[in-house]
Amino acid sequence: MRICIVTDAWRPQINGVVRVVEAVRAALEAAGHTVGVIEPGAFRTVPMPTYPEIRLALRPGPKVRRLLDGFRPDAVHIATEGPLGLAARAACLRRDWPFTTAYHTRFPEYMHTRFRVPLAWMYAWMRHVHRPAARVLVPAASTCAALDRRGLRGLHVWSHGVDTAVFRPMDRAAAPFAHLPRPIFLFLGRIAVEKNLPAFLNLDLPGSKVVAGVGPALEGLRRRYPGVFFTSPPDDTAIAQCYAGADALVFPSRTDTFGLVLLEALACGLPVAAFPVAGPRDVLAGQDAERPVGVLDEDLRAAALAALRLDRGDCRAFARRHGWDAVAGQFLEALAPIPRAATVPARDAALARRDVAFDMHLDLDLELDLDLDLEPDRLRPAGSGPRR
Repeated sequence: MRICIVTDAWRPQINGVVRVVEAVRAALEAAGHTVGVIEPGAFRTVPMPTYPEIRLALRPGPKVRRLLDGFRPDAVHIATEGPLGLAARAACLRRDWPFTTAYHTRFPEYMHTRFRVPLAWMYAWMRHVHRPAARVLVPAASTCAALDRRGLRGLHVWSHGVDTAVFRPMDRAAAPFAHLPRPIFLFLGRIAVEKNLPAFLNLDLPGSKVVAGVGPALEGLRRRYPGVFFTSPPDDTAIAQCYAGADALVFPSRTDTFGLVLLEALACGLPVAAFPVAGPRDVLAGQDAERPVGVLDEDLRAAALAALRLDRGDCRAFARRHGWDAVAGQFLEALAPIPRAATVPARDAALARRDVAFDMHLDLDLELDLDLDLEPDRLRPAGSGPRR
């Protein structure tokens, strides 16, 4: 099966969306499927306002249409609601292709937190964006129920997993903060206002606090909390070393749809502490009451201290039950195959020819565009550097 995944989130970002797409892609390819990813690296981009680490594609519609037509997908999945996702949505609607979408991020709440956009407006927009999808894939039952109450339809629960070969127990002395007084309480993830980091950093805890990651709130938090150790792990190995080197993961977010970092931490043998909200509740739903791997409590300090008493071996055993192969299988079953009789509208074919000519005059990366036009099976390789 030829599957095209469209995402506005991609490397060098390290976040839940990127992790899920990369892991599912690898599992599907290992099973013999062909997976193409349309991501910002193939487009001119600008930094997202207030969050420059995220690059937004400029005028992506023409190239998205060419990439879709060249790849000849059997199914299209749109992972994000950004410029690329919206361009792919429009292209599929014009071709009368069915497609699936995903709800990875509480985007309405983030927009409300950052820009005070009313939640009612944002959820009306989300209903509009996702309404044409054959299915809207959501990571947990609690998220599904919350979105149903907001009027979204076609919801389909699609869980997430963890690569236990990458995220595994390691030598604790390899962590960049191994010299700090113990116990070491770690937050790892995107450093942004929606992650509610002050709820962790203001706690009166023994030992040391560590924040690992990048994001728009990083410099402000550095100044506000000089006693906290900040680090920015560059790759998965360094991230796993951070998990393995800490004594408890403290997850203060109240807005995550799943909390993939919880599974990653558990795979490294690190117990977790969080508020009893959707996301953490979904991840820990299957934990054994007699051998818990995480503590959920509205008193986050009490949860963090209780997590220190949990067994690291139990954490690893719990994570091993959440492999990506099963997640990829769920994804495959949820896809909406494009009927073989579906054709590209003549108008879009003409637009594609016009866009090729336009790019040959104005595109600075002519070799890439010519390669895409002459070799339609090849999407831009994942990890290619962005054109900015």
